[in-house]
Amino acid sequence: MTMYPKTVQLIQEKMPTVFPGAVLRFIAGETQETQVFGQAALLPKTEPMTKDHLFDLASLTKVVCTTSVLLKLWDQGKIEMEAPLTRWLPAFKDDRVTIKHLLTHTAAINTWIPHRDQLDAAALRKAYLQLESSDTIGQTVSYTDTGTILLGFLLEELYQKPVTEIFQEEVLTPLGMKNSGFPPFPPSQLPLIVPTQQQPDGSILRGITHDPKARVLGNHAGNAGLFSTVDDLTLFVQLLLANGQQQGAPFFSEKVMQALAQRQTPESTKPRTYGWDLLGAPYQLFHTGYTGTFLAVDIPNKKAFIFLSNRVHPVDHRESYLGHRDEILQCYLKESAE
Repeated sequence: MTMYPKTVQLIQEKMPTVFPGAVLRFIAGETQETQVFGQAALLPKTEPMTKDHLFDLASLTKVVCTTSVLLKLWDQGKIEMEAPLTRWLPAFKDDRVTIKHLLTHTAAINTWIPHRDQLDAAALRKAYLQLESSDTIGQTVSYTDTGTILLGFLLEELYQKPVTEIFQEEVLTPLGMKNSGFPPFPPSQLPLIVPTQQQPDGSILRGITHDPKARVLGNHAGNAGLFSTVDDLTLFVQLLLANGQQQGAPFFSEKVMQALAQRQTPESTKPRTYGWDLLGAPYQLFHTGYTGTFLAVDIPNKKAFIFLSNRVHPVDHRESYLGHRDEILQCYLKESAE
């Protein structure tokens, strides 16, 4: 018997045409349920999905890692949300852009970079530092990778080390997320990593970041690149459901948790808080990853849904997938409210 039969049935119906395989974790109070479906890989040969597979989380990196570190720095008084990014990252030129703008996707930055995917890491970093905002700064929500890429550069200025090392030391290690990490991975670990997209040369990305910008930036990317398992993500989600408490000690303070529960964008725009999208009322935290992942975290009701799929393997059908994803989410939200 499953906690959410309609949601599970819907996901099963969508396989294998929408995604070859998926791992789900439902959390409600002290109860957890795990469902494992389908195939981890189709090419070059079929491999069954398991609970222990690592997924390329894509933009879930933004909330698990980048946002978490920045919220802790803010709580410690080391950064200010309303202060310009240039205070800590002087190489960035537009002093109108604040940390809050970047964390809430309200910076209105013109993100176009000519020949972006042909640039190396140094040239790509330089190009991002030269971007500027438009006159609608602070007035509109426009989701981009640019904000967390720039915030990753900010973290590197503060810590003087690669941002993936910061994420490891400040989030993954303290939370006991032992099976999570960033490329490169040892060959021995590759069989447990879910592959993503087939490339033009016929090769399959496996243990290599799917996002092209993060792939180039490597250990300097704040927007994507984290690989993790459903068990490790559960540790992170349980932290949020426990109001920021980890084994009785505050990982996130009450100030941080209150800020996360509040809308940080103008009333005329899409509701978002620091890093996260907001759903429903009272708000629950939500975020997606391009590769077929999402987190829905209902802190007031102590419920969560971790959804991990390999929907870009071996081909990316993004436009059709978005409708299927939203259908799954709405089914879960309705069923969890019953």
